[in-house]
Amino acid sequence: MSSSEHLASVMVEEFIRAVEQGVDLVPVVADSTSTAKIKPFVEKFPDRLVNVGIAEQVMIGTAAGLALGGKVAVTCNAAPFLISRGNEQVKVDICYNNTNVKCFGLNAGASYGPLASTHHSIDDISVMRGFGNIEIYAPGTPEQCRQIIRYALEKIGPVYIRLDGKALPESMPENYRFLPGAIDVLAEGKQVVLVAMGSTLHEIVDAAARLKEEGISVGVIGVASIRPCDTSALARELAKYKSVITVEEHNVNGGLGSLVAEVMAENGLAARLQRLGFKDGEYAIAADRTSMRKHHGLDSESICSDVRQLLNRKVEATA
Repeated sequence: MSSSEHLASVMVEEFIRAVEQGVDLVPVVADSTSTAKIKPFVEKFPDRLVNVGIAEQVMIGTAAGLALGGKVAVTCNAAPFLISRGNEQVKVDICYNNTNVKCFGLNAGASYGPLASTHHSIDDISVMRGFGNIEIYAPGTPEQCRQIIRYALEKIGPVYIRLDGKALPESMPENYRFLPGAIDVLAEGKQVVLVAMGSTLHEIVDAAARLKEEGISVGVIGVASIRPCDTSALARELAKYKSVITVEEHNVNGGLGSLVAEVMAENGLAARLQRLGFKDGEYAIAADRTSMRKHHGLDSESICSDVRQLLNRKVEATA
């Protein structure tokens, strides 16, 4: 894996690039200039940023109005506050009215760590999947993030992009090309397939590499495009395996685990499914990321352990 980049920094670089290429882009923030790492953009284009203060509902309404006036409006603030405080406005002003607003949910998942559940966003994908019209993406690497943002700024219509709050390594091949709806098959396996979205992608890539050294063949699939999603392609890949493990820094309900379960059920796949994430009715613990992921079984070491246990159970069942 190559050196890591913070996805918010990638976002700002793409905003600058877009304006320099003639896109009439206006970022709207809710006193979240630091969270958005927007300073380089403001230094180049000081008249383009709108800061409404700590008022997420106003942020969404303002962005919708700018979009109706012909601007490419982008909102940049912490995912937990976008999802909870701006919920109705996202649903009505952006989704129902199909306005050309791109919502960036920053520091998603449990990125805020010790700040605990008031600052964690472990339900954003499930909430957004309940709204109509809006496309939903969760990039897992800097290059994937870069290409998703370029696509989103060109597309007319609502988009939600979930961005992690930590620097992430590059896991995509050099010839990677983002296509909306496409899944990313990063490794073929024979026994188990690991499926992840967003910031847990590098965890399953690392887990697969460790398991390979033990002679365990594991497939790796990234799902950054939640909506649209090529569910037929996903079903074809999942059908190759007898066991599927999904990994996400999100509640197991309504996110990637649910999406995969739906695909498996609707296509009659008989594989065993194990969903790793925050369990039903559970909050993420208040801790640094390393400790949090280990506690909830979302780190590569825990994923390897789950794969070994799964395979051991299958051996015992056939003995």
